[in-house]
Amino acid sequence: MIRSDVLRDIAPVIRDHLVVCNIGLPSQELHLLDDQPTNFYMLGTMGLSSSIGLGLALAQNKKVISIDGDGSVLTNFGTLPTIANNVADNYILLIIDNGSYGSTGDQPTYAGKKTSLTAVAKACGCETVIECQASETKDVLEKALASNKMTIIVCKCESGNIKVPVITMDPVVIRDRFMKAVQA
Repeated sequence: MIRSDVLRDIAPVIRDHLVVCNIGLPSQELHLLDDQPTNFYMLGTMGLSSSIGLGLALAQNKKVISIDGDGSVLTNFGTLPTIANNVADNYILLIIDNGSYGSTGDQPTYAGKKTSLTAVAKACGCETVIECQASETKDVLEKALASNKMTIIVCKCESGNIKVPVITMDPVVIRDRFMKAVQA
């Protein structure tokens, strides 16, 4: 399974929650597969999906799922200790770890080599960290949502991209409709 397969599997599970989706192809894939006003598509700022999601979870009570990639987490390593030290039990960070920078040409990341993001998250103090295979992600995510406990999920999948169109929706429209969904 590749990232788009994982997103297709989890789309029905995340549909009723606030979702902050990683820059580039992950946002484009989620937009294509299941566009929702509750989805905030990152069109810039690589590495900040997890930080924005945590801030959103700390600011209100609805469940928030950040979908991030291994490459993005590696570019903002400070996010994992920040998450560990600012617990929000309405927050789930789903790291789709395909071992590559998928949006820029599938160059390998260190997570695809020796670095374990699961071990790093645990070392940073994150208490509930679950590593799973791509095919298990939907079930793991459903259990995490039911647990009402902050959870980091590291989904291991294959590298690869599908052809998707760019998101043509104006960033202001994305922001405004997401803010209305947060307030609803």
